[in-house]
This record gives sequence, structure tokens and C-alpha cells, in this order.
Amino acid sequence: MDAVRVALLREVLAGTEWIQATRRFAGSLRTAVAPHGGGLLLVGGAGYEPWHLAAHLDDEAAWSGLPELSPTLVRHRVPAGAPAHLAVGPGRLAAAGRGETLLVVAPEQPGAELLERVHDARRNGATVLALDGGDRDLHALAHDALTASAPPPDVDPDSDPDGTPGTGPGPDPEDVASQGLDLDTVQHLVSAAAGENSLPAPRGRRRFRDRLARLADELTAPPPPRW
Repeated sequence: MDAVRVALLREVLAGTEWIQATRRFAGSLRTAVAPHGGGLLLVGGAGYEPWHLAAHLDDEAAWSGLPELSPTLVRHRVPAGAPAHLAVGPGRLAAAGRGETLLVVAPEQPGAELLERVHDARRNGATVLALDGGDRDLHALAHDALTASAPPPDVDPDSDPDGTPGTGPGPDPEDVASQGLDLDTVQHLVSAAAGENSLPAPRGRRRFRDRLARLADELTAPPPPRW
């Protein structure tokens, strides 16, 4: 989903709780990964890897000048031959501690093993944030959490009509507004807000249209993809 569609989605959602909720959560994320922090770890549930959130946060880190927003994707299963930045296994969570931030994205129940690792990370001093489908156990462990209000769509919001990932237009804003927000859409709003909220404030408040225009220009020459 590009910056223009995010802007359209925000217009459709104006007056709902979602704009404030996603920006509030993005503020928690940005504060947790402030420059004095120890890094951002991103992990999904056992059957879900948050690839697109990792890519969007990586882009926002480059565009906003905040490298601390760029996450380390922790994978439950690392295939042989994976590049170094995609070869971080669940053992990394055991080393998470004070100053680090763990962002858990789980559309379904995260599972006992992941919950145990998250519990250990929090006990060791890590800040735990969660984007999820409303799991009570995960919420009990998180310092801040945001829950989607709709099940994930059948079609990847970043995919082309033929299912090719990463290049499509994203979900229709009107459909999202009428059906509630699925977790993928929430992730797009949070990642966009994380970069937006990090911009230094000029005289007066930066208008959202200025931010949108800047992002639209930068989309013509995005940073080299890592994912």
C-alpha cells in the first residue's frame, strides 16, 4: 500500500477511533525504539511472518531518518541459505533484554512457546508491543497493544491481482471502512504513522498534505529493498 492509498484510507476513517489509535500505538513504538534503545525485534505467530510490516518499517526508517525503526525480523523457521538479515531465529528472543523492543504481530493465537519467549524477554527488561487479533495472554504481557477488528482478508493487501506479493494497490478504503480493520491494514497505518510522527516539527504544525507530497516524491526513488 503506497502513501496515496494510506491517505485515502485515513480520509475514509476520519472521525473513527482508528486514526488516533494507530497513531498512538505508533508513538509507543517510536518512543520505545528511541536512539538510546537497543533495537527493534519483529516476530509473528508460529504460522505468520510479518514480511510487509518489516519492509514498510524499513522504508519509513530510511525516509524519516530514524534507523532505529528498521526491524530485525525474527523467524520461527529459517530456511537453509537465507541471507543474514533473514536468518534470525527464535533464539534471538532469549537474548532480548533491557533497552530492546519486541513487536509481536499475531493475527491468531500466538502459541505457548512464543508467549513463553515473550514473557522471558519482558522479564529481562525488553519493551513488548503487540499487534494482534485480541489474544488475552499476549495483551497481558504487552506494555502496549492494538487489536484489529476484522479477520485478515483472503487476498494479500500488497499483492497484485494474480497474487504476486509486494506490488499491488492494497485494499479498497471504502471496503475497509465498512468491514472493519484487518490486521494487515492496521500494520500499514501504524508503519506510516511511525515515520510521520518522527518528523521534526517546523514552525507551526506540519500539514498532512505536505507529508503526503514528500512521500509521493520519494516513492519514485525508494531505498534499495532489504526484504
